[in-house]
Amino acid sequence: MDIKHLHTFLTAAKTLNFTQTAELLDYAQSSITAQIKSLEGELGVPLFERLGKRIYLTDAGKQLKQYAKKMIDLDETMREALSNQDESNVTLTIGAQESQCTYRLPKILQLYKNRHPKVKIVFKPVHTIEVAKDLLQSGNLDLAFITDTHKETTMLCKKELIEEDLVFVVAPTHHLTQIKTLTIKNVAQETILLTEEGCSYRNQFEYQCQLEGFYPEQMIEFSSIEAIKQCVIAGVGMTLLPKMAVKKELENGLLIELENTITMEPVFTELAWHKDKYIFSYLEDFIQLACEQYKLFNGNYGVK
Repeated sequence: MDIKHLHTFLTAAKTLNFTQTAELLDYAQSSITAQIKSLEGELGVPLFERLGKRIYLTDAGKQLKQYAKKMIDLDETMREALSNQDESNVTLTIGAQESQCTYRLPKILQLYKNRHPKVKIVFKPVHTIEVAKDLLQSGNLDLAFITDTHKETTMLCKKELIEEDLVFVVAPTHHLTQIKTLTIKNVAQETILLTEEGCSYRNQFEYQCQLEGFYPEQMIEFSSIEAIKQCVIAGVGMTLLPKMAVKKELENGLLIELENTITMEPVFTELAWHKDKYIFSYLEDFIQLACEQYKLFNGNYGVK
């Protein structure tokens, strides 16, 4: 039912004069007549009757008058609520790897919550672009921080944030610190601690192992980067992690970075959303904040 027709009906019900109604609404009289006839056709009952030179509301017209007022009031309330974007009812669902959540997003969240204190934020684990694509397409994510190699995905809008610096690290007492340059063959002879299957940089490392024909015989898988770091510090083995995750430990001498000749495809962190996603102002603010902060994380890699 057209709200515009209900407005016309209520004006006509008040004036009981189609000519006057047309003047008040700045319509042609024929348009007023057409709108009333459209309503009558939709409802299947006459709303006005003409007695002599005057028109009167029928019983059905009197009933519609009550409902029409409620419908117009509800329509106005709805439009006001949507235009004001009441953020107390907004939930922003974001996908990200543990490393992004732990080492980079806290600052972004602090700034964002200062601007949008009522927005509820939910984080979900996302390891690869394939997982992100499925969650974004199904509407289970609004945005996703994707750490992966460059992959064309036509259904996603993406902003490149930073190229990740991946490093092999060991405890200072580990014998590999005596090796000048680490190779895949060296790694294959060691215990290596890795993140879960599907992690982009683990995928790149395993792919390189397959290419060179060497694969670690001793591998321990963890779901927590912090657990990996503590085990490596304790001398359990070596690991491959983004440098951001071990920056403090490297500075404090708890871990040592190993120079290496291992070639892997570059891994980037990008911010992505579905190309058909409507970008509300609170969503646009988060995207802008993320871009600004990631640019500060590494001045060598600007936002594209």
